[in-house]
Amino acid sequence: MSWSWLRTCRCYLKRTVTPGGFLNPAAVTKLWTKRQLDFVFSRQCATTSEGEVRVRFAPSPTGFLHLGGLRTALYNYIFAKKYGGSFVLRLEDTDQSRLVPGAAKAIEDMLEWAGIPPDESPVRGGPLGPYLQSERLDLYRQTVSLLVESSHAYHCFCTPQRLELLKKEALRRGETPRYDNRCRHLRSEQVQEKLAQGAPHVIRFRLEEGVEPFQDLIFGWNRHEVAQVEGDPVVIKADGFPTYHLANIVDDHYMRISHVLRGSEWLISTSKHLLMYRALGWQPPAFGHLPLLTNKDGSKLSKRQGDIFIQNFQRGGVLPEALLDITTNCGSGFSNSRVGRTLDELISEFNPSKITTHSALLDLEKLPEFNRIHLQHHIEDERQCNFLIKDLQGQIRQAYTGEIQDEDVLHEDYIRRVLHLRKGHISYLRELVSPTYAYLWVRPSFSSQQVAALTAEAPHIATLAIKLAEERGEVAAVDEINQGLKILAKQTKGTKYRDVMKLLRLTLSGLQQGPSTAEMMMALGPAETIHRLQKLLLLDETNYPAQNSHKDFGRG
Repeated sequence: MSWSWLRTCRCYLKRTVTPGGFLNPAAVTKLWTKRQLDFVFSRQCATTSEGEVRVRFAPSPTGFLHLGGLRTALYNYIFAKKYGGSFVLRLEDTDQSRLVPGAAKAIEDMLEWAGIPPDESPVRGGPLGPYLQSERLDLYRQTVSLLVESSHAYHCFCTPQRLELLKKEALRRGETPRYDNRCRHLRSEQVQEKLAQGAPHVIRFRLEEGVEPFQDLIFGWNRHEVAQVEGDPVVIKADGFPTYHLANIVDDHYMRISHVLRGSEWLISTSKHLLMYRALGWQPPAFGHLPLLTNKDGSKLSKRQGDIFIQNFQRGGVLPEALLDITTNCGSGFSNSRVGRTLDELISEFNPSKITTHSALLDLEKLPEFNRIHLQHHIEDERQCNFLIKDLQGQIRQAYTGEIQDEDVLHEDYIRRVLHLRKGHISYLRELVSPTYAYLWVRPSFSSQQVAALTAEAPHIATLAIKLAEERGEVAAVDEINQGLKILAKQTKGTKYRDVMKLLRLTLSGLQQGPSTAEMMMALGPAETIHRLQKLLLLDETNYPAQNSHKDFGRG
């Protein structure tokens, strides 16, 4: 990134930002065409003193990471990497009563699993930590002291009982409950007297009218006269912990966050936060509010759904690339929406000026298709395929403990061959340990009655198939085996091609349906194929089927 470009960007900002840190609408209208706005939006990275893009994902560890949170984290990560910046994970754990044990570590673990690890975090550390809000309490107290000294904040001694009465009275009148700002009118001596008595209290921020409009990077110009519809908000609770409204602006300032990309539910609160920035004399970051991620019917994603938590997808065998792909595919901000994009491609194709205000409709019924495509990519990549092999080895041992007759089925080369033959046909790795594919790991059983229902030429067909397997060997391709099977079927006395295939499939897999016979022979390899076909030779062709119709040919 060139310094000349940074100077140009700073020039635009200098001409359109007021001394209080707010964009000047008239200046923007005069100086910026839409093309210039798009340019600054997609390239704006000079809002910190160092000219560095710094974004943050700041969840509360009151629960585990879910799809909505992952999507917010992903857009922040992509934005940071697109413009050579830093992605910060900050955990907002100030609501101590609602913390879920293990959630803080799980959130960072899931970001690592998803392939979007933070550059700075509670675990990784960093130059502007700590990254747990509960470890930054002194900073919040110092900041709120400045607000109280400048009369932008005040002590409130209203009891929970009084606040509850205010709420009930407002609801009775059909109004939205709000604090009546009673304590902002206390005289200094009254405040000091109550503090000396140790009276329980909170600290509230004084909302003032005259909110300046701000340019949201996604929703455009916004302005919410919060003082007309809200009471003064609490910024320090009775337990000494800050509320979100104070903690997030203090942390964003001291962590030098240049862009805040968060959910659109916070859009209406931004004017309130900008009032706090102005009261403290701080330059605010650029704000961009991401449209909601919803179910395909437009309903809000709910944690009560259970299946939206990232750990559930991980346990279900969903690949992280598939999850990132589907959550961006249903939204906006990219030059195209094809299925199968890698994270590097998402970063390359990201264009923040293309993010729309429309909700992103998520259709999880399409997830298997996304996973199928990304699983195919993993199989085709040697390094990733090695991870799949190790994973599948573990699943096979767990699913078929004590049933495996030949340990060769756990050999890397064998599993790799199976994966390549089945790529594009399976959506999840776990499918390969389902009953449909049990024949790959355990020798099947079948009865002579099943054989008799198909043909009276079973031993003859087996002899021909064994010869085919010996001739083709390990290097045979599926197409070659298929061609050989067609020739084989013509050498029978009266068994139709369809029944020849059914017989061989039954012998090799114990199934009536499944992959093609040629693919089965290819997957099993010539030695195992011959071993299984030899069971048919035990049938006496001259006496068959009358004498052997109930004989079972097991897994030996």
